[in-house]
Amino acid sequence: MFKIHTLSGYDEVGKNMTAVEFGDDIFVFDCGLYLPAVIDLQESTKQPTPALLRGVGALPNDDFLFKQKEKVRAFLITHAHLDHVGAIPYIVQRYPNAEIFATPFTIEVLKTLARDSNTNIKNKINIVQPDSSCIIKGKNRSYTADFVNITHSTLQSALIALHTPEGVVIYANDYKLDNNPVIGAPPNYKKLKELAEEGVRVLIVDALYSGDERKTLSEKIARAMVEEVLLTVDHKDHAIVVSTFSSHIARLKSIVDFSLKLGRKPVLIGRSLAKYNEAAKSAGISPFGKEVQILNFPNQVKSHLKQIDKNRKDYVLICTGHQAEPGSILDRMVSGKLPFTLKPHDSVIFSSKVIPTPINQSNRANMDKKLKLQDVRIFDNVHVSGHGGREDLRDMINLLKPEHVIPSHGGLDKTIPAIDLAKKMGYKFEKTAHLCQDQRFVMIK
Repeated sequence: MFKIHTLSGYDEVGKNMTAVEFGDDIFVFDCGLYLPAVIDLQESTKQPTPALLRGVGALPNDDFLFKQKEKVRAFLITHAHLDHVGAIPYIVQRYPNAEIFATPFTIEVLKTLARDSNTNIKNKINIVQPDSSCIIKGKNRSYTADFVNITHSTLQSALIALHTPEGVVIYANDYKLDNNPVIGAPPNYKKLKELAEEGVRVLIVDALYSGDERKTLSEKIARAMVEEVLLTVDHKDHAIVVSTFSSHIARLKSIVDFSLKLGRKPVLIGRSLAKYNEAAKSAGISPFGKEVQILNFPNQVKSHLKQIDKNRKDYVLICTGHQAEPGSILDRMVSGKLPFTLKPHDSVIFSSKVIPTPINQSNRANMDKKLKLQDVRIFDNVHVSGHGGREDLRDMINLLKPEHVIPSHGGLDKTIPAIDLAKKMGYKFEKTAHLCQDQRFVMIK
């Protein structure tokens, strides 16, 4: 008998944190930020501190863990997105005996987050290669955790399988089943089948798009969309600006590849893009070389943009700001706060989808209005998701054949459709299909 504690990320999309408790041992999966609250805080210009972030609801509620901090053995991190790893610098120091486990790229991103927050992480950090395992010491025994390669929208994402005396607990948050990724290997189906044969007690699984009647398309489709908008549209001598997720290295590779094919030099602009690219280099998996120019520091950005503005037809500018975040490169460009002015018939390509929160939707609506007033060409949603749809979830459950299913990554509007699917697949509500919210727990007997 053991407990699954759904600490955060079950009432909202973000600040993901789930804990598994076996007697004297607790293991924590993910430790992320709630990004809308972080964006609000950034607008206030206040320096983020743990107390301030906790006060605005940006950090997971770890009160339960802190009451038993001597039992917390490890933080197991699935991937490098901020809603899964971003809270580590602010929380992990409360658990000095807990070690951190993650893949190389995720660890490199974590190091940059720690530097940005002026945090010295003293916990032992363990690098786990994709498709390999680690040993975690409990009070009276050791546990094995497999970091199984899975596809998502950032590098070296993992599905984590924790082997316990009570069976295997699998945490699959986030994922999609992409057999043709632009960078990296497809999901390790062989290992997933082996885990199913061993016997999976519990599957904690991404339900973000469980209500969407689809299979999520491969990243190769997004690559084709990028090719289409860059190479089959007559951009003439006008500027081309592309905005996407800084952490989506595979998408950035496609943008860079087709910019070069177009005969234009790709330029990555902004601290966030520079940091993720540097993390990829440190992990030995960056696909970029000298053909890509990276502008990082404010004075560097301004001086180079002055020159680029004079030779607009020779460049593709790749920047942050697809969610119209205040202060992002694209926001400042659209608002005339940088020495690069968007002109009529320039192209702005959003290789992204608006994350559906009120602040993002409002900011993007205002940005689109400004772009239209400037008669700029807008190419929106040149994108495929990194999250599985309903049919991906069905396939994941069929692959792993878990005894229990716990949908995660969102409030009831996200998790109820996953429960409905599980019921149709033979699971019993509240017995083997568990609908959870924040600060609850499920007893697995």
